[in-house]
Amino acid sequence: MSDNHGNTPAAWTFVTLAMLGFVVGGVAMLLSPINWVIFWVGVGLCVLSLIVFPVMAKLGYHNAEH
Repeated sequence: MSDNHGNTPAAWTFVTLAMLGFVVGGVAMLLSPINWVIFWVGVGLCVLSLIVFPVMAKLGYHNAEH
């Protein structure tokens, strides 16, 4: 395993956005009745995290030097 495994700005941004998406979606499902707009916002944040990570990696933010 490399020394910078997961300790890069790209990785932290990915995990933060994905976790936020799961929390927002989970809160939406706890509401009665389920708030589908907030749920889909959470899903959108999860999808956004999958897009942001490769973009940041290509910009060089997946290196330990940043």
